[in-house]
Amino acid sequence: MTDTTLTQPPAAAPPEETDRFDRDDLPAPPGATGALLRSLLSAHRARVVVASLVLLVKEAAVQAGPLLVAYAIDRGVPAFRAGDHGPVIAVAVGYLLCAALGSLLQYAFVRGAARINQDVLLDLRGRIFRHAQLLSVDFHERYTSGRLISRSTTDVESLRELLSEGLQELIGVVLSFVSITLILLWLDLGIGAVATASFVPLYLLVRLYRRRAGRAYGERSTAMAGVIVKFAETMNGIRPVRAFRRERANDAEFAALNHRHERSNGDALLEMARYVVGSRLVANTAVAGMCLWGAYRVAEGSLELGVLAAAVLYVRRLYDPIDRLAMFLNSYESAVASLTKIAGLLAQEPGIPETTAPRELPHRPGAPGREVVFDGVRFAYRTGGEVLPRFDLTIPAGQTVAVVGATGAGKSTLVKLLARFYDPTGGRVLLDGVDLRDLTVPDLRRGIVMVTQEAFLFSGTVAENIAIGRPDATREEIEAAAKAIGAHDFIAALPDGYDTDVRKRGGRISAGQRQLVAFARALLADPAVLILDEATSSLDVPGERAVQRAMDTVLAGRTAVIVAHRLSTVEVADRVLVMESGRIVEDGSPSDLVTGDGHYAGLHRAWRDSLVG
Repeated sequence: MTDTTLTQPPAAAPPEETDRFDRDDLPAPPGATGALLRSLLSAHRARVVVASLVLLVKEAAVQAGPLLVAYAIDRGVPAFRAGDHGPVIAVAVGYLLCAALGSLLQYAFVRGAARINQDVLLDLRGRIFRHAQLLSVDFHERYTSGRLISRSTTDVESLRELLSEGLQELIGVVLSFVSITLILLWLDLGIGAVATASFVPLYLLVRLYRRRAGRAYGERSTAMAGVIVKFAETMNGIRPVRAFRRERANDAEFAALNHRHERSNGDALLEMARYVVGSRLVANTAVAGMCLWGAYRVAEGSLELGVLAAAVLYVRRLYDPIDRLAMFLNSYESAVASLTKIAGLLAQEPGIPETTAPRELPHRPGAPGREVVFDGVRFAYRTGGEVLPRFDLTIPAGQTVAVVGATGAGKSTLVKLLARFYDPTGGRVLLDGVDLRDLTVPDLRRGIVMVTQEAFLFSGTVAENIAIGRPDATREEIEAAAKAIGAHDFIAALPDGYDTDVRKRGGRISAGQRQLVAFARALLADPAVLILDEATSSLDVPGERAVQRAMDTVLAGRTAVIVAHRLSTVEVADRVLVMESGRIVEDGSPSDLVTGDGHYAGLHRAWRDSLVG
């Protein structure tokens, strides 16, 4: 049987916040980045304190070395020459013990920090995944899955580098600076003062680096997200890419994004190189000056040689962490840029908030259908005009309603409000007199089920996909639903029957078979209200006939709303609504509307003429 589709004049898409999302700009509220890091570490506060104490003791053991060298030069060597070997032996044993203790504590710290690191990353990835699932359909239609992947992979990886390497470097550098400065001031006030004064230009270099590197790492994170978005988009759409010979165009676009990432990464490395060169210049100048001044003082007798040797060792240790500080700042700026983006994502409010005072649906014996009422409903996208002006509609329990109209008429918005993918900006949507906003999400999902055009299947077995609506269903119940729909024969013919893996997006089976599995899923879930959103528009004639036979089984006794472009699908409805600009312009049974002279009658005549042709 030949079929026709409704003529659809081009219409503008609903207003979208395109610019904001294309810029990958989800600004984090003030203080959100620090609050996120604190909340991630708060659950491990005790372990963080223990790890810090271990590192503190380790640093003390390491910094004891130059003091032992000074004691050996000024006291041990003269005693050894006088025949007293005790001080030299004590210094040697003390040095070995400090080295062994430092290594042991370093191992303990790395092991403890690694456990904290992995637990924090596990927590953060879980937060991103859980929060992303709670965000509205409107959000996901604008914020691409590639950017979500970037947030949970490359951005989380930046935090891993900070926690596993950067924090150790920071704590080590801070402890080294504080302890060595105090020791230098204790050994010799003049040398200590010169070393302290050299911190001023180093501080200015750090401030300059942080300001410039922050921008570079923010750009790098955005550029990396762009690469992932393009890659995911191309691979997910590989069929149209091949069909329309988009390979070269995609190569050019990907190359541009890849070069943007290369430039931003190079800018970040260049900023670090500038910092390292500047800091080493300051450090080497300070060390050379202190060595010359110290040697002069030793020559004139105002400074002991051992003290100078210890001071030189300590000064070298004081400036050696500069490169380590650069690595920390590198990890820190990268992590801050990434955490800011993650914090911006986590700051997005869920589009469908859970009610704090849930209500239960009234008990309805007999048929499973329930009454649906749109009471003064209005709806508008955030940045656009109203898609649905004041809208009133009552669908009695058990009635099947088909909704037709051109693209942009409001059909999809109507069913998305009924499925509560969005909440109305005005009015109420009622299910047996209960506002959908007063139902818990599990009760809502059990009461209303949508079957879409795509009939999305998850990776896993056929049985697992049918049982999504009722995870506790037995194999007998799953097979009974498939048999009732007419899907059992093709499922049984698969290599492993109901245990056959359908692979990504159900690619192992045909579009018509995927739709039958989706109907079996809906039947097993046993909803009170079933929404079919263009469920047959992508099928061929044999596939459509199989799905229409399944529809007779699924719709029996239920309240159903069918968004249809094909008039053959409309014929199963008790009632037809013709929508235009968010309003119902025709409402009646298919037989009544066909005999009139309205929009639906004209569509039906065109369909009938196409059959004759």
